[in-house]
Amino acid sequence: MAEVYDVIIIGGGQSGLACAYYLRRTKLNYLILDEQENCGGAWQKTWDSLRLFSPADQSSLPGWLMPKNEDGFPPKDHVINYLCKYEERYDFPVKRPVKVENVEKESGVFKLKTSAGDFSAKTVISATGTWKAPFIPKVKGIDIFRGKQIHSAQYKNTDKLENKKVLIVGEGNSGAQILAEVSKVTNTSWATLKDPEYLPDDVDGRVLFNVATAKYKAEKEGKKFDPAAYNLGNILMVPTVKEARERGVLKTKGSFTEFTENGVIWEDGTKEDFDLIIWCTGFHYATDHLNNIVDTDANGKIITEGTRAKNTNGLWLVGYGGWTGYASATLIGVGRSARATIQEVSEYLKD
Repeated sequence: MAEVYDVIIIGGGQSGLACAYYLRRTKLNYLILDEQENCGGAWQKTWDSLRLFSPADQSSLPGWLMPKNEDGFPPKDHVINYLCKYEERYDFPVKRPVKVENVEKESGVFKLKTSAGDFSAKTVISATGTWKAPFIPKVKGIDIFRGKQIHSAQYKNTDKLENKKVLIVGEGNSGAQILAEVSKVTNTSWATLKDPEYLPDDVDGRVLFNVATAKYKAEKEGKKFDPAAYNLGNILMVPTVKEARERGVLKTKGSFTEFTENGVIWEDGTKEDFDLIIWCTGFHYATDHLNNIVDTDANGKIITEGTRAKNTNGLWLVGYGGWTGYASATLIGVGRSARATIQEVSEYLKD
């Protein structure tokens, strides 16, 4: 008879590892199923120059501080190495690559249909994040554009972009950072729905985490929270973006209304041709594998109380952002959500 685990975690990135850290302190029998071929989670898929917004000691999972790096905020490879060493340090039970295609529930037991066969568990923690669900808005004429289109999830570096005319779309951090990088090698334009808003130069991820924590505590206590200038959605002035500002690159052309075969039509009616569109327009939630056991909205969001799925007993969701805990999509923030989740899972399995 197939083994029935107490807990299966879907996803072996930072959120799944944080949950595993607290699970290893229990006597529960658990397993991590990770779709990636290697350790490191979604960080393996990001663009090459991406760095953390905070220093290493402010960007750590529970139990073990990220080792410091020599040049300020840790780069992608440093983070991947930390996640791999973290997994190795605690000897978590991980199977990869295993893609969870569908989850069903029969007689109180979850049945996970995967690329490596079926798995069974009394409880499931979904920790698949957002990277697999890039969002591109349906702009009029998008299908007739003959140039190339990629999402920031597919962008790696500026190789082969010289002498290309590139349009960066999106006013968030990814848009500003990719614009800063691509504008160094070729002709770029920046399209945004609204004017980009920037955080003060001295604000980094440490400040944002403290703001998120203050907001969390205030709402817990029923108090009003005023973040003042620290809007968590505003652009962080990392060194590359500061440098782009000095070059006069951070200038938006506003939004465009539709595509032509060779480019776009701006709001004022003017046309402009482009070879490549890079969509920096965010992500939905990668929760398609849960469609048979929960209702999701158009973005993949599920109704939760904390991290617990409100309408499906035995299911938790960790690390998806604000709706699963403040700062829960960050390395330092997910520990709080993970700890509370494992406490709830342990209580649930006692019944």
